[in-house]
This record gives sequence, C-alpha cells and structure tokens, in this order.
Amino acid sequence: MTVRQFVLVLALLGLAFPVAARPSSPAGQWLIEDGTGVIDIAACGAGFCGRIVGMKSVATDGSAPKDYRGISECGSEIMHELLPGEAGEWTGDITNPENGNVYGARLTLDDQGRLRLRGFLRVPLLGAALGSTQLWTSYAGKVTADCRMEP
Repeated sequence: MTVRQFVLVLALLGLAFPVAARPSSPAGQWLIEDGTGVIDIAACGAGFCGRIVGMKSVATDGSAPKDYRGISECGSEIMHELLPGEAGEWTGDITNPENGNVYGARLTLDDQGRLRLRGFLRVPLLGAALGSTQLWTSYAGKVTADCRMEP
C-alpha cells in the first residue's frame, strides 16, 4: 500500500466513524473537580452566569453553608458575565463565596465534553495571569431545592 492509499483509507475511516461534536456552550450542571458541589451554568444577558445548586455540605436540617456575607451559598451566583471569546472559549469573573475575592475566569470545553475552568489573578504589572485550572464534569445526578446532591 502506498502512502497516498494509506492516507485515503484514513480519510475514509474518519468519514465512517465521525468524532462526537464538541458542545457549543458551557450551559448545564457541572460537578466541580473535588466532587463537593454542583454549579449550574445558564444563559444570562449576552453570555453565561453560574450559581451554586448542589453541595455535599448541606446539614441534616437543610441549612447550607454561609458565604462571606453570612448568606446561604445555595443559589449564590458565583460566575458572572462569561462572554464568548475565541472559538469555544468564554471569559468573565468568578467569586470565591468563602471570602468574596473575585478572579478572572476562562472556560473551555474539551473533546470529552468536560469543562476546563481556569481561574486567575490578573497581575497587570507583571503582564501575566497567575492561576490554576480545574476540570469539571457534567453532573448526571439530581439536586434538591435546598442544594442537596443526590445520585
């Protein structure tokens, strides 16, 4: 078999077994990397916002942990104004509910349908964005009105 024939066979195989399409939006319920919470990302304004809808730390009396202001974290919007950027990317802000610190956020979806969240501290003087990346997965379970996570 020649190289040309080999390339043709590979091309035909690609047509016979199409790759799953990458999701076109971050909308949905996402299990955070450590498995302790679920964030619902939905359209808002020209982009997307995310709020806490599920938590493993809900007390038996139904009370959820409080944020830095003393308000229940259940239902709190923590992702704001995630606007489309480059193809398959959304950028905006994310708030840490424990202390109120706001960070830059960049979301992308990988080929397996997982969400990559890059949270970063904007450091204009250094011309850099210091931060870390988390890998979130689609949440297939249920969440209750009081933010309990159910399988």
